[in-house]
Amino acid sequence: MIRIVEAKDFSLKREEAEPYEKEREIVLDIIQHIRQHGDEALRAFTRQFDGVDLQNFRVPEDAFANAYNRVSPEFVAALRDAIANIRRYHEAQRRQSYMMIDEEGTTLGQLVRPLHRVGVYVPGGTAAYPSTVLMNVIPALVAGVPEIAAVTPPDKEGNVNPGVLVALKELGVTEVYRVGGAQAIAALAYGTETIRPVDKIVGPGNIYVALAKQAVFGKVSIESIAGPSDILVVADHTADPEYVAADLLSQAEHGETSPAILVTPSRELAEQAARALERQLTLLPRREMTEKAIRNMGAVVVTSDLEEAVEIANRVAPEHLELLVENPDDWIGRIVNAGAIFVGSYSTEPVGDYYCGTNHVLPTEGTARFSSPLNVDDFLKKTSFIRYSKQALLTHGHKIITLAEAEGLGAHANAIRIRLDKEGK
Repeated sequence: MIRIVEAKDFSLKREEAEPYEKEREIVLDIIQHIRQHGDEALRAFTRQFDGVDLQNFRVPEDAFANAYNRVSPEFVAALRDAIANIRRYHEAQRRQSYMMIDEEGTTLGQLVRPLHRVGVYVPGGTAAYPSTVLMNVIPALVAGVPEIAAVTPPDKEGNVNPGVLVALKELGVTEVYRVGGAQAIAALAYGTETIRPVDKIVGPGNIYVALAKQAVFGKVSIESIAGPSDILVVADHTADPEYVAADLLSQAEHGETSPAILVTPSRELAEQAARALERQLTLLPRREMTEKAIRNMGAVVVTSDLEEAVEIANRVAPEHLELLVENPDDWIGRIVNAGAIFVGSYSTEPVGDYYCGTNHVLPTEGTARFSSPLNVDDFLKKTSFIRYSKQALLTHGHKIITLAEAEGLGAHANAIRIRLDKEGK
């Protein structure tokens, strides 16, 4: 089922970006209606797409209490432990403002402040993920964002997934709206009578959500336009083929366009992992979709050595990279393109998805070459601070004039010259 190829014959199959012209037109129309008609349009689109007529979008306070009654105590306990781990990890990313004073009395610095208001999109329905709440909200809280509003699609009865509500409540986010799709993104970006606009929108969604985020970028900030989730496992003869197969499947079940790749110098492991994958696949609840992903986007690549395996990994720049080799510490430093590196047999990818503390919002589709996981910096803004001293201006002003005149910007030069003239310099 999964193709086994030699390294020289391997080329990563990624889905070609589709223009999505029809979907884009729909999204732009929705955004325009929200801008013009506010809540009225939001109510109409919620009725059309979610099948429910809502008079009030905001989730009432008693819904949070009811949500706790609909989840298990074990879920709440695990969620709280995950929150503590994720918070601890992100607190190490805090930044501070700084100032530098030189011998001429000039002060230069950077003021670091949180964004004022952030919107978090949380998928609903069959793709409701409480973990999405944790990964998007916690770094914003650690950054010090004072206002966080969440939007999530309602079900046919107008309810929100209880696990999502519990996760939000545990983090202290109670400004939650029962709206989804492109209309929710438009409401966050431009505001309606009920939903105040935000400075940044984060969180995953379907193609309509992705296109809407793309359309409102510039009016607000966004974290990324996420593509299909992917995984690449670099393994040698010491790796357990059952572990390898399970980890490949853990990402393939996200969707039929999700790449799942094993790169190994061991042909024996390649064949064993391929057989294990077929066995495990028959037991999965999302078998049909996962099987399509493995058939269409999966690959086992046999290399001449680990050096070549790491070269391929860096070329692919995977979202998730697992390093299942005998001496992993010898190879970690050579991996330069990856969203997250999972080291050793017990660092399976779901550990990062849910619990250990690192963020699971990672760069996809090879963008790990230049992008980073979602982090505290994504919720901060930085302002330069300049207090130039009189002595410094008198000493260096003529140099600034020279540079300004070289660019033909006379008014720039004059702003310096007028000061020097007044001081008799």
